[in-house]
Amino acid sequence: MKLMTSLLALTWAVVAAAQTSAGSSDPVRDALVSEALEKSPEYARARSAVDAERQREPQVGALPDPTLTLGIQNDGFDKINIGVMETSWWQVMVTQPLPWPGKRGKLESAQRARTSVVEAELERIRLSVTAEVERGYVDLLLVREQIVLQQRLEALWKEAEAIARTRYEVGEGTQSDLLRAQVERTRLQQRRIALETTERTAVQTLNRLRVHPLDEAIATDRKLADLGAPPDMTAEEAAADAERRSPDLAQSHRAVVAAERRVDAAKRDRYPDFALTAGIMPRGSLLPMWLASVGVTLPVFYWSKQSKAVDEAASRRQSEASGEEATRQVVRLRAEERQAVLAALARTNQLYREAVLVQSDAAVRSTLAQYKVGKVTFASVLDVLRGFVVDEAGYLESLAQTQRVAIAQREVSLEPPPALGGGGGGVGAVPGAGAMGGRGGGATKGAAGGAQEPTPAAGGGTTSGM
Repeated sequence: MKLMTSLLALTWAVVAAAQTSAGSSDPVRDALVSEALEKSPEYARARSAVDAERQREPQVGALPDPTLTLGIQNDGFDKINIGVMETSWWQVMVTQPLPWPGKRGKLESAQRARTSVVEAELERIRLSVTAEVERGYVDLLLVREQIVLQQRLEALWKEAEAIARTRYEVGEGTQSDLLRAQVERTRLQQRRIALETTERTAVQTLNRLRVHPLDEAIATDRKLADLGAPPDMTAEEAAADAERRSPDLAQSHRAVVAAERRVDAAKRDRYPDFALTAGIMPRGSLLPMWLASVGVTLPVFYWSKQSKAVDEAASRRQSEASGEEATRQVVRLRAEERQAVLAALARTNQLYREAVLVQSDAAVRSTLAQYKVGKVTFASVLDVLRGFVVDEAGYLESLAQTQRVAIAQREVSLEPPPALGGGGGGVGAVPGAGAMGGRGGGATKGAAGGAQEPTPAAGGGTTSGM
């Protein structure tokens, strides 16, 4: 009965872990996110872009540079007649353009609005970098739990092989049962190689995000169930929360404000500008001359220039307003979709804990007991153990999928949530290995060949032999 005891321990360890409420704080994950935000070249680039836009604000509000004019006026070509002829002099002149009152303020206001748009882009990149690290962390926890499950399965198959060997030696079993058990153990070893490669890839992904050596070890002490359940909200609450936090919506709204500021600046640009000029003309021994003048630009091309600039700015404002409404609709849609998926995953995980895993374990215990007394064949043992593993691995993937959707909800992603898979798992070529796919829920067959079969991402697998 040692095999049944091990199976019971495996089942209830998973159930107990799922029922643990450990809050949302995770020092390892938080440290990874902090390092990524500190060192990420993508985030650094976005911060520099914001700084660049802020440096433009005083530029657009500054006065145009004055013009200094140096010159000479002379009578004749033979010699310099300054001080001799009244109409010969040196010239020093300064001209200062002066925009119409309010123009510089409108331009500076438009630039501040533009800066706020780029700041919203920075927040989007911050959320995206954070979400990418959190997804990588979930993938790492998932594959490490799959490796632990794999280790336990290898021990279970070793015990199953021992049972088959004992029955064969006393003449109650067949040699094919023993050989089949050995084959399944070998296939599990093949699967172990694939899982270890996936773990290394997950570590490298996180190290790239935090700009560390790719193969630097990352220690984890949490399980997927320790990450806690997402907050329970209604669809309307989720949509309102997403509207409030969405950087995409904030960017769209700020783009509308920036467009309005550009309309104001374009309207103000219809008015003429001025130019103040002052100069002095020294004439040597003669009295110096001076001048002062005021120039005014003439908007004679108003209908083809300034008025069209106003129309252009108004059209862009309308375009940005339509874009804001479109973004708001998508933000609300995605939030409500993800909340529906999270609710379905919560029910699925509850079914795993309260029914599927318990029933699967009962089927295993019943089948093993019947096999020991010769009432069922070893093929039934293989089938029920495969179903047990499909359920265990499916539960891990469902927990991981719950975290991925919750991460997307925190990210306020505009990507659609993943579709939920249906329950039920067919009979695979590799009992205990086929359901332990990596991210995305794919299940790869063993070396014996055969088609690939998807693992339920959120639904429970129906155990064979029940």
